[in-house]
Amino acid sequence: MNAPIVAGGHLRIRPFNTRDTYPEQNLDNDLCQAVVAGSTVYVRGQIGQDLDTSESVGIGDVEQQTERAMANIDLLLKEAGSRMEHLVKLTIYLVDPRYRETVYRTIGRWTRSVHPISTGLVVSALARPEWLVEVDAIAVIPEGEQA
Repeated sequence: MNAPIVAGGHLRIRPFNTRDTYPEQNLDNDLCQAVVAGSTVYVRGQIGQDLDTSESVGIGDVEQQTERAMANIDLLLKEAGSRMEHLVKLTIYLVDPRYRETVYRTIGRWTRSVHPISTGLVVSALARPEWLVEVDAIAVIPEGEQA
């Protein structure tokens, strides 16, 4: 795991460079998986990918990819000092509207009794052709729980 860094006054969780994540593409962008700004946690879009190895998981299986995306969000929120029950908003990107029921059912298991708002979009593609779903999240760190 990449150690968090502070840049621009905000905590950056799991910094990385796109040249390592997408070696086949000519990219060189410094990004991170989550940013803590004040008491708000912004989580980068998560897909069926192992955060430690960048390996795709659940290829061809939208339920498995959604499960991994939500597990990643759970892990990143914990690393940022928050928890799933503090989710505020999810944005869900699907490459096929027929995946909606499976994806939302899987997300629903992770957000039971949380009641975040969400926006769902159908897009023509994600960054890699094997990715079928992407979920980004915004959460808060309740007062008194900040690191």
